Amino acid sequence: IPQLRGDLKGLKEKDRAKAKEKKKKDPSELKEREVTKYPSCLFFQYNTQLGPPYHVLVDTNFINFSIKAKLDIVQSMMDCLYAKCIPCITDCVMAEIEKLGMKYRVALRIAKDPRFERLPCTHKGTYADDCLVQRVTQHKCYILATVDRDLKRRIRKIPGVPIMYISNHRYNIERMPDDYGAPRF
Repeated sequence: IPQLRGDLKGLKEKDRAKAKEKKKKDPSELKEREVTKYPSCLFFQYNTQLGPPYHVLVDTNFINFSIKAKLDIVQSMMDCLYAKCIPCITDCVMAEIEKLGMKYRVALRIAKDPRFERLPCTHKGTYADDCLVQRVTQHKCYILATVDRDLKRRIRKIPGVPIMYISNHRYNIERMPDDYGAPRF
């Protein structure tokens, strides 16, 4: 039995030495970061997958601010882009509007409009911003309509995605070619 104890003690010391070796890292070693890769061509030229009829992904606050500005969403989009627009709403955005309760029942009624195209979500969770960013990254055929500053900042990092926003009681668009988009004011 004493011999067995000695062997166990020796094993424990070896394990401790290995653990210390793993913890020591070279401070001069380069740190690796994983950055998502985007096609570089879209940074220098406009997205050619965009074209009428435009599919516009709508965010929750965009609907709420449209109601406050007394704007009809579909008609105002058409006035902005001079073409047919199909507003698209994801399940996450719909769930977000439903969670807001009775105060936002007008927004919910607008979101259930038959002119709006419903997009099903397959992921877990209902955080709408992540869902919209993921969808826009995968498919470059959408224009994103939002008033949220943080979401705009995230979308600007993705090349080839125009952003629709509300200013001066009308819709405006940024990062869209002059051939297709709304006039600059």
